[in-house]
Amino acid sequence: MVSWPRKQGRARGNVRTACYQGQLHQSALEARRCNDLHLMQLGGLIRELRAHPQPRFDLVVDGTKVCTYVADFDYFDVERDRQVTEDAKGFRTEIYQLKRKLMRACLGIEVEEVRR
Repeated sequence: MVSWPRKQGRARGNVRTACYQGQLHQSALEARRCNDLHLMQLGGLIRELRAHPQPRFDLVVDGTKVCTYVADFDYFDVERDRQVTEDAKGFRTEIYQLKRKLMRACLGIEVEEVRR
């Protein structure tokens, strides 16, 4: 495991924050959500949590890779009986909004947002 300082200033007011698993996240919101998801997995509400490393999705249009979407979390929701791709967002950038639309168009994946 990489030894990082617990918090470090970032653009847009985000502070890099470690979750209870010791992984460094881009924001305190993302670290809290990671903690919540790990507890949900322990309780059997979700399974197959992918958080570290973050799940990556290649977005391909007409055989050409346009970009890669890096989600914060991906897991199987037992109650809803479906796969969930999730992003913790405090601010929606234009690039994020475009990639979210490409996820839906290219892969049929609707990215769920966790907001402040």
